[in-house]
Amino acid sequence: MTDSSRSLAQPSNPLPEITIDELPQLLRESCARAGWDSLMDVQQRAIPYLLDRRDLMIQSKTGSGKTGAFLLPIMERINPNHRTCQSLILVPTRELAQQVTREAEMLSEGSGIAVASVYGGVKYGPQLRALERGSQIVVGTPGRVLDHLLRGSLSLNDIEVLVFDEADRMLSMGFYPDMKEVQRYLPEKNRYNAYLFSATFPAHVLRLAQQFLTDPELLSLSRDQVHVAEVEHVFCLVPGMDKDRTLVRLLEIDNPPNAVIFCNTKATVSFVTVVLQRFGFDADELSADLSQSKREHVLQRIKAGSLRYLVATDLAGRGIDIPELSHVIQYEVPEDPEQYIHRSGRTGRAGLSGQAITLVNGREIMDLQRIAKRYSIPLIERSAPTESDVAAVVSQRLTVQLEARLRQYDRVQRERIERFVPLAQSLGQNEDEAALVAMLLEDAYLGNLQRHDTPSESEFSPDEPETDTDIGGANDGRGSGRRRRRRGGRTGSTRRSR
Repeated sequence: MTDSSRSLAQPSNPLPEITIDELPQLLRESCARAGWDSLMDVQQRAIPYLLDRRDLMIQSKTGSGKTGAFLLPIMERINPNHRTCQSLILVPTRELAQQVTREAEMLSEGSGIAVASVYGGVKYGPQLRALERGSQIVVGTPGRVLDHLLRGSLSLNDIEVLVFDEADRMLSMGFYPDMKEVQRYLPEKNRYNAYLFSATFPAHVLRLAQQFLTDPELLSLSRDQVHVAEVEHVFCLVPGMDKDRTLVRLLEIDNPPNAVIFCNTKATVSFVTVVLQRFGFDADELSADLSQSKREHVLQRIKAGSLRYLVATDLAGRGIDIPELSHVIQYEVPEDPEQYIHRSGRTGRAGLSGQAITLVNGREIMDLQRIAKRYSIPLIERSAPTESDVAAVVSQRLTVQLEARLRQYDRVQRERIERFVPLAQSLGQNEDEAALVAMLLEDAYLGNLQRHDTPSESEFSPDEPETDTDIGGANDGRGSGRRRRRRGGRTGSTRRSR
């Protein structure tokens, strides 16, 4: 084992790294076609486990070569003579679906493997034709994949490999309910292998892995961390008068399941809390000015997990333990350097990963750098998100949520909303009246800010007996009592990817 491999988190019974020359012939030809003369780090380390058919969680950043790490082993598993979906790759956005599809088509060229890309925001026709041709690899967003499963244009009965690419982003986008519905169409867990790629492993990502993977093992590509538990120290340089808006944008883009936001004074705590509440966030404050009854109420909500965002001073926040805290946001650099350690140490606990984000202006950056130097903290700069950044993410997330809601409508409900289609089209064509549509969309979006659809521990508790509604280990979770059958349809078509 090399020195570098000892510094990584690896599965039990670790496998040696692999080189291009050690790959099967088909995969060597694919690498040559792509112009690769060597494998990237994540490919060298992950491919042996995928070829060995061991379910795996891989911690790897975007741009690290992870697409090749799963596409090459998938190609080895595909039978090109069998014109059904044999591999499903779920991704959070249409852009990533297109990117993965392009790489899959390049690597599988001339192999007889076909790739289909399915995502929302475009017409169904081309996707239906690709699936009807019998693609062996399907790359898509969970919502559109579910649409095709409901239509019967895609079947997962013959699936060999399931991949979740950028799982943390999929959960942040609100895809969890769709992913659970997709699970109903999967065979039993032991009939396919599953792999989960994620840049971070907070609690809700680990729970997702438990629901879809069989005895998943972890491979972490964070070289300076021996365990998946890690705190990423991030700072955003913002104008002094724009911190409140930057905080709002960060929460809208990251959509963390929970966060503690630290301020230096009681006055700032109250100000930040009001700003977040006015923007529709489920936020409350904790400061020395609160009455005992109010303080106890806030503490009760925190312990019950019913409060997403807590704004607090260091003094008021002392002694509060939130085991699965994904984010700590420092609205101001602490006046006492040791407080930075106490603040950031509240996340990344119990084998989980987390982020400590600090908002700094031009003067505060020097204070933060001194703290980082004193404690040897690696700081990562993140560009402050813009309104256009937020608009793009929010529109995608809201579309996901509205499409999921529409899928739940029955025939009569769909017939009723058809009456309003002409009105919606006419309102959208007039700039003044478009504000009416925007108002309704904002109402829907604000409603979703108050909740977070992510896996909960109760959904895969080993103590819960399986019921006749379970398919591949999934439980309905809605208490409907109706028997749900896995519905097979026409075969889907896809190609291999790396």
